[in-house]
Formats: sequence, structure tokens, C-alpha cells
Amino acid sequence: MSLPRDDALDRVAAILDTIEHEEMPVPVREVWVYGDVALGLDPVDRLDVYLTKDILLGGDASRADEFEAEYGVQGVGQTVRTEWADEYPEHLRANANGHAAPEKCLGAHLLPDEDEPVHLEVCNASFDDNVTQRLAGAKRREDWSTLLDPRGVCLWVDGRRSDEAMRKLRESELALPTLSRALGMLGLEDEQAEAAAAELHQWREQQEGATVRGDVV
Repeated sequence: MSLPRDDALDRVAAILDTIEHEEMPVPVREVWVYGDVALGLDPVDRLDVYLTKDILLGGDASRADEFEAEYGVQGVGQTVRTEWADEYPEHLRANANGHAAPEKCLGAHLLPDEDEPVHLEVCNASFDDNVTQRLAGAKRREDWSTLLDPRGVCLWVDGRRSDEAMRKLRESELALPTLSRALGMLGLEDEQAEAAAAELHQWREQQEGATVRGDVV
């Protein structure tokens, strides 16, 4: 399943609208798109979206026991907003330890259609910083599937949307290098860059439906 380019960008706009107008489980600081949609491809095999979230500070955990008893999810008010859980309990998701998982909650809220070819990366670090951190980690482990495609476009920062960036995406104005060349520009040798690009493409091709991956840097 793939998305016609216009539909993919409409889907991005809908995600931005949701973040702008609806309560989120945690504060969202940045929204980027990367990969196929940034390259101007049509159709888009998978829509890759990156969110930078902030850690919830000063939350009200006084009703945590109430949410745990009703929904079986611990930590509401500590890791996700109580106000959000009140309004969108159907999107409450927990990690393996039973605690509210912000990345899973964001995924449930922003990607309600589980069949959509959309991937959501959620991290506390900015996109550029995480690209660098992931590259360093992948080199140490020799596991290129954990890389982030560095060819990204920022569409939202601290509550402000970039209409100009969206316009350039819609008009396919951005000139971006191949993935292997982009990785080479970040310091990988040619052979490494080719291998990393191939492995990352293979990993992406194995993903089906809506997927979410959380990361902490």
C-alpha cells in the first residue's frame, strides 16, 4: 500500500492540525517529515513523520490510581497529561511495564488508521541531533536499520507551522541527495554508506501499516 503524494501531504497537514487544535498527551515541540515524502516521490511508499516531544513536567498525578483501575494503565499524570487522558481515554497505551507510554499514546492519537503506511518516530531530541546520535550508535553496533534518514523537512517548531516548507513539499521544490550520498556527507565511507542505505531501505520495506518507534537521547 502506498499513498499518492497529494494524499500523503494532506495526511501530514491533518497531523499538524491535530497537534495544533487538540490536547496532546505530552507537549510536542517539533514536527518533521523525512525520506520519500521529502524527496518529492509520487506515490509515497511510506510516510515518515518525526516528532520531538518534551517530558511532562508538573503533571497532576492525583488521579493515577483511578485511571489504573479503569484502564489498567499506570502513571497517568506523570508521563502523560491527565487532561488528555480524560478527553481521549481510547488512546491510552502502556509500555511492557504497564506505564503510560507517551510515544504509543501519540501514535494512537495521531494514527488512528492502523492500515495506513505511516511511520511515526518520537523522541525527546530534535531531528538533527537524533540523526547524529543514531548514526554514531549504528556505527558502534553495525546495525544500520536503526538509522534515521537525514533528509528531513521541518514543518512545526514550538507551535508555529512553516507554510513555506509545506509549499515547497507540495511543489516538489526541494533538491535532496540520494540516501547513500546523504549518509556519506555525515561521515560514512562510500562502502559503509551504500551498505547502510541498502539495509535501511530493506528495513522500511518490511514495515506494514501504521508503525510507531520511540527513542530517548
